[in-house]
Amino acid sequence: MGAFLDKPKMEKYNSHGEGNNLRYGLSSMQGWRVEMEDAHTAVIGLPHGLDLWSFFAVYDGHAGSQVAKYCCEHLLEHITSNSDFQSALQEDPSVDSVKNGIRTGFLQIDEHMRTISEKKHGVDRSGSTAVGVMISPNHIYFINCGDSRGLLSRGGAVHFFTQDHKPSNPLEKERIQNAGGSVMIQRVNGSLAVSRALGDFDYKCVHGKGPTEQLVSPEPEVYAIERCEGEDEFIILACDGIWDVMANEELCDFVRSRLEVTDDLERVSNEIVDTCLYKGSRDNMSVVLICFPGAPKVSPEAVKREAELDKYLEARVEEIIKKQGDEGVPDLVHVMRTLASESIPNLPPGGELASKRSVIEAVYNKLNPYRSDDTDPDILFFRGFS
Repeated sequence: MGAFLDKPKMEKYNSHGEGNNLRYGLSSMQGWRVEMEDAHTAVIGLPHGLDLWSFFAVYDGHAGSQVAKYCCEHLLEHITSNSDFQSALQEDPSVDSVKNGIRTGFLQIDEHMRTISEKKHGVDRSGSTAVGVMISPNHIYFINCGDSRGLLSRGGAVHFFTQDHKPSNPLEKERIQNAGGSVMIQRVNGSLAVSRALGDFDYKCVHGKGPTEQLVSPEPEVYAIERCEGEDEFIILACDGIWDVMANEELCDFVRSRLEVTDDLERVSNEIVDTCLYKGSRDNMSVVLICFPGAPKVSPEAVKREAELDKYLEARVEEIIKKQGDEGVPDLVHVMRTLASESIPNLPPGGELASKRSVIEAVYNKLNPYRSDDTDPDILFFRGFS
């Protein structure tokens, strides 16, 4: 079977919540991968008296799901309970002290996982990226370790995004080489595609080097951004299965357009995941969408445009199918390619035609209910169109 399934698993895990003047929704999907290795955390109201603080994170596991699962359950506690973070909260916390406490939490959980792994069954070889945000009343702390990504939309544009930790980045490459490693085909020792991660202990055993000097570092980059009431719109945290097929601006534009037609953040998150699958992503996919009061609101005009677009697409699919000719009913790939060649107004920005695939498929199936299994549109579409 290899690393991929014959057909993607499209069932989703969803969650949502609100508090501290925030709303969030999340979605995760296994997709084409043989195993689901992603995990996530969403907590509004933190322990140790931090009731007005919130924490969200996405973990993208590789070579197994153990590290990602452990981090989603324990990373927050390692951050908020370590002495550096606790001392930062004794008085009015400074930005630098909070950042240092977050960094300490990452280093502590990484060492803790190594210890318990060795005691139980030898060194676990799985690893995980981590991208998160800790939101205080005054600041947004973006936290990144690896190539998952987080971004902030403010005032109708991308205001900030984290930088991916890739082995080919000059500073990352320098550390890898100083630890006796090499970067080949943009991978650590020709194997691992990220230069920072939790776990991956096979890459953290260079004698004489500290934890942040190894081939793969568990040290996160932490960025502090002052909150801007009324201007801050939303935060997106997502694994690389999302970013592989959508650029920062594309995803922000798409989310903004979806928030104008629904306030259901689970639905918006599901549309992100589905759209990325239809755009060709073959990885696990997880996304957390966090909205501030300044996020776009549902617009009657946008809802009307969306309904008109769906109606137009339904009519066009019916027209294409009715032109079947001697070859019989065209498959879904043909329908999609025909629509892709046309200029269709009011498609969702960033998502374009791929984001309306479910609408197109629904009418296709309704008009062609007796299609044979060997022309299943799921398989034909994914292999032939993306």
